[in-house]
Amino acid sequence: MIKATTIKTFSSELKHDEVREPILERVNILVVDDLPEKLLSYEAILEDLGQNIITAHSGEEALKLLLSNDFAVILLDVNMPTMDGFETAALIRKRKKSARTPIIFLTGFTDEMDVAQGYATGAVDYLPTPIVPEVLRAKVRVFIELFQMRKQAALQAEERAKREAAEEADRRKDEFLGMLAHELRNPLGPIRNAAQVLHLTKDKDERFNQLKDIIDRQVTHMSRLIDDLLDATRLARGQILLRKERCNLSKIVGQTAEDYRNIFDASGIELKVTLPSTPLWVNGDPTRLVQIIGNLLHNAHKFSDPGGLITVQLEQNSDGKTGIISVQDTGIGIDPKILPYVFEVFRQGDQGLDRSRGGLGLGLSLAMGLVKLHNGEMKAESPGIGKGAKFSIKLPLESNIDLVAGTEVKEQNLQGAKQRILLIEDNYDAAESTRMLLSLNGYDVQTAFTGAGGLKVAKDFRPQVILCDIGLPGMDGYQVARAIRQDKELSSAYVIALTGYGRDEDQQQASAAGFDMHLTKPIDYNNLYRALAHLPA
Repeated sequence: MIKATTIKTFSSELKHDEVREPILERVNILVVDDLPEKLLSYEAILEDLGQNIITAHSGEEALKLLLSNDFAVILLDVNMPTMDGFETAALIRKRKKSARTPIIFLTGFTDEMDVAQGYATGAVDYLPTPIVPEVLRAKVRVFIELFQMRKQAALQAEERAKREAAEEADRRKDEFLGMLAHELRNPLGPIRNAAQVLHLTKDKDERFNQLKDIIDRQVTHMSRLIDDLLDATRLARGQILLRKERCNLSKIVGQTAEDYRNIFDASGIELKVTLPSTPLWVNGDPTRLVQIIGNLLHNAHKFSDPGGLITVQLEQNSDGKTGIISVQDTGIGIDPKILPYVFEVFRQGDQGLDRSRGGLGLGLSLAMGLVKLHNGEMKAESPGIGKGAKFSIKLPLESNIDLVAGTEVKEQNLQGAKQRILLIEDNYDAAESTRMLLSLNGYDVQTAFTGAGGLKVAKDFRPQVILCDIGLPGMDGYQVARAIRQDKELSSAYVIALTGYGRDEDQQQASAAGFDMHLTKPIDYNNLYRALAHLPA
């Protein structure tokens, strides 16, 4: 009859003033002997090791315990009734789970034949009885440490595998988001171009003009959602790199606000802008600063109703070291419960089932992240629901404000000039709609649908500006740019990359290939026209 299994654990007490060392997980030690008094003596000897001592009174009971437990070492009596130690050891070795578990035989017989048989069945050691306590503890301690080391190594390997799997999943997610953005931007480009062309045509039917505005607004909204989603992902992984330069914050705030004025006017919302009389210079990334202010203006517009007022103000702090940008609205306000969390990603107030305010809850989180990258501070204030909100940004100013920013380029006198532009784009709808739009604005435009074809047209057309898609079949945009730079007749052209890929690394790759500018689809034509009007002399 198999007796009940006994499991004992031991712990050492620490004084209050002692430093607690990291506690390793206890391991199991199996002691198998048919004599209860021997089991008690082994337990007493091993007690100081502070591990779990599990006892069994027969080989059969030991095998059952091996089904549900892992053991650092097994102490096995040789002479037991029904099933002796050698038989038990042989069966232990046949089981996959316990095949490598160390076995130490305990016996009063030291016959060489018995010893040889013990090693043949897989024993790692052979201790004669009566046992010397110090020897037993020393040998068992070695196997405890080996077991703990193996387990720790296995856990580290598992953690490493999980981390590598997570990193691989993140990489694939980023690739997917980049590809998704590219695929979504491609059809948005021709739609936006078509809307721009329609804006330049005259039609007496007011419904026609309303439909043009709807298309333009929705394409702009979709583009913003795509950009915010990708930027929020990159920001969380620390992959946004700022291209800092010395820039006029007053000019950036003023221009960004003016770019949004038409949107506010169309919604019946008043926009008031207050700027200092002198420039305020900061060391920052102009594109990202525009994005920060644009996100705040977009947020203020989204949560304001017709008849509301949005106030944009830039001032120099009393300490003279920081500039303060504030965007204040008279909109729906922020619930005090939500206010501490407004900058958390995907955090939004309760909008109801209609979600009339829209959005992904990324804009403010992204703005905050970009402000921090500029060594600035950002805060939100609101008296409560229905009482509007105010967002303030503090940015460090450059100390010497009398210097002229070296990165600004001189504007060419293009009055009356008709620039020659070559557009290389394999998407027919995108190419044709872009050609129509640029032609209506007075540019001389020719198109090509392949990289090789574009180089051939460029030889005869001698364009001043080349707009080139990156994802061309056969010869891609990077190869086209490099070929242009290597051709003496074409190398002076201003080459602009057009692509659905807008990551920082994509822009760096475009620059390395020889592009002067990188535009993400769908094209922001305000940026394109500014670039065409401010080409470096």
